[in-house]
Amino acid sequence: MKAAGSVQFLGTPGSLALGVVLVAATAVLGYLAWRRSGSRWSIGVLELIRTGLVAVVAAMLNQPEWVESYRPEERPELAVLWDASGSMETRDVVEPGSREAVSRKEAVALWATPSAWDRLGGRFDVTVEPFSVAGTERGTDLYEPLERVVRERPGVRAVVLISDGDWNEGRPPVEAALRLRGRGVPIYAIPVGSRDRLPDLEVLSLDAPTFGVTGKAVRVPFTIESALPRDLVTTVTLRSSAGDEVSKEVRIAAMSRTSDALVWKPPGSGDYTLTLELPQHPDEVLPENNALSVPIAIRDEKLKVLVVESYPRWEYRYLRNALSRDPGVELSCLLFHPDLDRVGGGSTDYIKRFPEGLEELSTYDVVFLGDVGVEPGQLTAEQCRLLRGLVEYQASGLVFLPGWQGRQMTLLETALGDLYPVVVDVSQPGGWGSRTPSHMELTEAGRRSLLTKLADTAEENAAVWEELPGFQWYAPVVRARPGSETLCVHQEVSNEYGRLPLIVTRTFGAGKVLFMGTDGAWRWRKGVEDKYHYRFWGQVVRWMAYQRNMARGETMRFYYAPDQPRLNQTLGLRAHVMERTGEPLIRGDVTARIVSPSGKAEVVRLAPEGEEWGVFVGQYRATEPGKHQVILACKQTGATLETSFNVQGTASEPVGRPARPEVLEELARVTRGQVLGPGKLDELMRSLAELPEPEPSVRRVPLWSHPAVAGGLIALMGIFWVGRKAVGLI
Repeated sequence: MKAAGSVQFLGTPGSLALGVVLVAATAVLGYLAWRRSGSRWSIGVLELIRTGLVAVVAAMLNQPEWVESYRPEERPELAVLWDASGSMETRDVVEPGSREAVSRKEAVALWATPSAWDRLGGRFDVTVEPFSVAGTERGTDLYEPLERVVRERPGVRAVVLISDGDWNEGRPPVEAALRLRGRGVPIYAIPVGSRDRLPDLEVLSLDAPTFGVTGKAVRVPFTIESALPRDLVTTVTLRSSAGDEVSKEVRIAAMSRTSDALVWKPPGSGDYTLTLELPQHPDEVLPENNALSVPIAIRDEKLKVLVVESYPRWEYRYLRNALSRDPGVELSCLLFHPDLDRVGGGSTDYIKRFPEGLEELSTYDVVFLGDVGVEPGQLTAEQCRLLRGLVEYQASGLVFLPGWQGRQMTLLETALGDLYPVVVDVSQPGGWGSRTPSHMELTEAGRRSLLTKLADTAEENAAVWEELPGFQWYAPVVRARPGSETLCVHQEVSNEYGRLPLIVTRTFGAGKVLFMGTDGAWRWRKGVEDKYHYRFWGQVVRWMAYQRNMARGETMRFYYAPDQPRLNQTLGLRAHVMERTGEPLIRGDVTARIVSPSGKAEVVRLAPEGEEWGVFVGQYRATEPGKHQVILACKQTGATLETSFNVQGTASEPVGRPARPEVLEELARVTRGQVLGPGKLDELMRSLAELPEPEPSVRRVPLWSHPAVAGGLIALMGIFWVGRKAVGLI
């Protein structure tokens, strides 16, 4: 650094004139005093000191500053930052005169080499650095590299930023640009990529369930995004790793997203990979995103279901028939018929008593409670407490099926009261009946729900619900509780809260609850036999038991929520662990080792929840899409359980999205830089060569407030007053 210094005064003409008058007056008065003393040399020295003091004070009134300017001897720096994120792999740069598109990274490959900047003739120290490197878990952060230049490179003269502008992480990059502007550092932006999407078809999502059941068809929804200017009809194909395939003709809307579904029947149990393929369109530029794959596990199923009822009404009879004929359900029925000598029934499905103790009850995946309550010969308060714990801690399902006798009203005073998804009118326990049939109507949530999916398409499903036979009794529901989801409402009856909810679901703890506000579902068999009635209750049972049976061994169960996790979503992990004797493990060391698709392993320690249920909980944040391997282990029992889950979604740097040059344009405008295209390297070199020399850094020391000046004044005043005493003036 070369430094040069000088004194500068910041005073006004008035302060300068005042200072001159004060010094002149002091000098005249001092001269007169010296002559009156007989021209004594001692008095002359004192008057000179006095005049000097006034002169210093007069100078301070004009605010003198010591100014030093530093000019660096080393060459200024040029920072070249180029985007190496995954979105730079998008092939949407079409060179003039060419039909074939190249990737954004290929289009700026020359700029990313240090030799490309040798033309500057050694005027700059050039550093070329990539940021947001592809293959990492992070997305594109434009703020961080710019802020790092501000923080770590005081000698930087200009920044060249090469990117598609598609930032999705970090703080707004304009904040770093403002700091660069404050230092006089311009940004020369090189945007790359097409502002508009090139003609393309993309398989955006393939939402296959994580698990399926042997022998049952799996509905696989998918979404296709089109960037073509016209509608087209094409055939999509779903292939499995077993070699079978399913095809369907789909009309894809222009410049929008189209959703549909395929039905695939697994050939047997095991782990499969499903791949949806879309044929390439002649106008398409990006064919590599025309396929998407997801894993799915197909398992043999045997769900344990308990149905508890009082009178064997029609709803109970047909529900029992539907579940007993389902090959994936092991049914137990408990009938509290007041006219029977003893509890039970005449077939092997019946049990003679309510399951005793936690160990026996915890084997059931779903429990149906009909028109029963807490009264002699039926349920007890302790059994209601155990049912609540079964749902809350062990992820079982509970279905409320009230009846015209109103016995379920007594459940509201027990531990099950908090599980009820609706508020009921306790003054009308018997509900409401009518001679003419009433009908249900799907809500918006009901149209999307898998529980109410009685046909393959949304239009067909809505038509089925409109044509279902009606009901002639419904429960005294007032409104749905907060946190619940209403799937069906009464088509005609309403109150101050809106139309009465009839099918309502909610999540309670780890499990699910469903309320059916009418006992007329058995009438759905009219004219179609078991088609809709069996399908509805089969979907209810599997929806409720699905999470509980994600993975299970002899003494361990593992499940997570949500059951279809997405990228960057936090999963709630739950494990149900039992002793070797079958009793729930109260305390223990339970861990889940999770290995992501990239091989990165993370151990999650699960903490106990509840005092008697053997449940352990933890959390895991999924940062990679794809299949994650899980090893659940318990130190006390020595048991392990191996399973997996699939994280849906794409990486944070998707390929095929339009570039965002407006982001780079704003950064260049804020810093008073320029925006140049990838083919204008010569123009950029000229602009950099014409940059003026950096302004020297200036250091200012205010003398008028400096401690050394104040100390000097005090010292002179001390000398002056001591001298006056010495010569006898005091």
